Amino acid sequence: ALSIFEKALGPEHPDVATSLNNLAEFLRAQGKYSKAEPLYSRALSIFEKALGPEHPNVAASLNNLAGLHGDQGKYSKAEPLYRRALSIFEKTLGPEHPNVATSLNNLAGLHGDQGKYSEAEPLYQRALKTCEKSLGTSHPTTVKVRNNLKHLQAKMQSK
Repeated sequence: ALSIFEKALGPEHPDVATSLNNLAEFLRAQGKYSKAEPLYSRALSIFEKALGPEHPNVAASLNNLAGLHGDQGKYSKAEPLYRRALSIFEKTLGPEHPNVATSLNNLAGLHGDQGKYSEAEPLYQRALKTCEKSLGTSHPTTVKVRNNLKHLQAKMQSK
């Protein structure tokens, strides 16, 4: 699919970026991080050039690249990407959009993975509130965020 999109639409088309991102997600799921990273980076670059630096697709791409860095324990690389993604989603989609909640959840998880529980908890709480308002209390994303918050709070209690 990537090859077809590149030939038919050109190497800088957003559909090429989407294919690159999907392939990177597949490689990331297999733990092939060094192969996924350049694909994520290329997708991000294409989205920024084609759609502008404040587009939601740029934010989604930033989230994915940040997730890759987080998976590898490269927290200092992941955090600014998550923060930029969050900022873009808030500006373009509004503060109560589900994508904002996802970014908050991801950033909270990053802090939790580093043992920064006091930084993670308010992010999870805001993500949960946003999910409940925009998706409802029983939506799978809401349930996931609620479980993440409970798990973090249990860790905080045991410390």
